[in-house]
Amino acid sequence: MKGKAKFLMPALLLVLLVSLVLAGCNQAPQEPQNKDIILATTTSTQDSGLLDFLIPKFEEKTGYKVKPIAVGSGAAIAAGEKGEADVLLTHAPADEKKIVDSGAVVNYQLVMHNDFIVIGPATDPAKIKGSNAVDSFKKIAAAKATFVSRGDNSGTHSKEKAIWKEAGITPEGTWYQQSGTGMGATINIANEKLGYTLSDRATYLAQKKNIKLEILSEGDKSLLNIYHVMQVNQEKFAKVNKEGGKAFVDFMISAETQKLISEFGKDKYGEPLFFPDAGKNEADLGK
Repeated sequence: MKGKAKFLMPALLLVLLVSLVLAGCNQAPQEPQNKDIILATTTSTQDSGLLDFLIPKFEEKTGYKVKPIAVGSGAAIAAGEKGEADVLLTHAPADEKKIVDSGAVVNYQLVMHNDFIVIGPATDPAKIKGSNAVDSFKKIAAAKATFVSRGDNSGTHSKEKAIWKEAGITPEGTWYQQSGTGMGATINIANEKLGYTLSDRATYLAQKKNIKLEILSEGDKSLLNIYHVMQVNQEKFAKVNKEGGKAFVDFMISAETQKLISEFGKDKYGEPLFFPDAGKNEADLGK
């Protein structure tokens, strides 16, 4: 009997230890002290429906509550520069690199991409169909066909200005109109005026059933539309929710979320609205 007891005691201790470990694993994640996260992001992530798709999953998984501020990437980056947000999700790489270099943001991570497209009426008065982006802009200017610009210093507006610059054109005149609004609203204005505009593909696909505009120019490598996520630096801005910002960055680049991004839009539009890129080399995108 003594021999059996000696054998049973270590076995019971092992069972108890395994039970404690399993109990710990099954516990709900610890509630964050500061639950509120301010996310400054571009309107395309909202207009495409991506935020509505991902944020509830993040909140359920982590216990954080996200307050998204969907503006142009320029305004979102400015919010980060002033410490008025905890985390940024934007698509203006040149401007993003400036705030990375300044130390305003940290943990700068590649998330996903899609592309920009030039859309316009089926009648195509400037005859741009099939042309590359630069030639399309040249033809639109030559025809003085209505072009609606976001005019809001967003990532899309920055790309548009770069194309005009490459075309050697300073757009001006009544044919060139600036909406000063987000992508969804700009597409609607262009649709009402039967004009052209530059859009990200995701927002266009999300709006497609309600508008008459068609994709007329696409596929240039220069039209690649790259999104990054980054934390606002708590060492510069004491009020920033560092833990919350990090949790959101970690969520966006996790394998689980990247898979969700790869599938988002397929059921509704027949193709994904974004392509996941976490862990990839940015220089290899679009090849």
